[in-house]
Amino acid sequence: MSRIRLFVIDPQNDFMDMEGAALPVPGANADMNRLAAFVQFMASSIDELIVTLDSHASVGVERTTFWMLADGSAVPPFTQIKAADVVGNTYVPRNVSLRPQVIAYLRALESGGARTLIVWPVHCVLGTRGHNIQGQLAQAIAAWEYATGCICEKVLKGLNPMTEQYSAFRAEVPLADDPRTQINTALMARLEKGSEWLVVAGEALSHCVAASGEDMFSRLSRDRIAKTVFLSDCMSPVAGFEAAGQRFLDEARDRGALVMSSPEAMSRLAVGIM
Repeated sequence: MSRIRLFVIDPQNDFMDMEGAALPVPGANADMNRLAAFVQFMASSIDELIVTLDSHASVGVERTTFWMLADGSAVPPFTQIKAADVVGNTYVPRNVSLRPQVIAYLRALESGGARTLIVWPVHCVLGTRGHNIQGQLAQAIAAWEYATGCICEKVLKGLNPMTEQYSAFRAEVPLADDPRTQINTALMARLEKGSEWLVVAGEALSHCVAASGEDMFSRLSRDRIAKTVFLSDCMSPVAGFEAAGQRFLDEARDRGALVMSSPEAMSRLAVGIM
């Protein structure tokens, strides 16, 4: 069997399409069940397992709880907010003392050509069930730890409430006074080295997987990208962002990475033919 490092992005309950999830991604629960089967089948070949966890407070700049309309009413989920909207008082931070900081943040976000700020439902709050890893995958990871004596590393992302973070490696607008928001060079270096194949899965394809992949394409070597596999049936896009998810998979192929289903990857990795 081929040796692999498995990199799983945000496989958390709040992204699963099941009762009680805060931000369900259609197909995510089945994705993680397939990934659990992959971990079980490939357990003896997995040298390292790294899981990122979207990790937030209940209030942050990308959350509905941070914002209100000028009349004090709630801002609906999935609203897009630009700096001009805040300058014009269409949308107002509930903590009005943060208004200058928020305007500066949004201007930096827009000037960088990054995504427009979207306010999401409150999700993946530290200490809640929604922050936990999906059940079947969590069990498969625990079984891998027991069988191998290795420990799955959990990497928290999104801890600063004043900047968004989709990518596993950096915030959308890194903050000079918070190293947690800046590029995680140590994690990137670990993905560059080591096992023969780097296998990537997680949620959501259109956002956190795609943003992480873009950073990987810009910083990992061509040789490493050529030995990177994206498990296409272990990641799904946010509803309404299907085209963005497909664009990312197309780009991954163009960059030289492999995109395949988990059964195909298992069969090929098992015999060392990729």
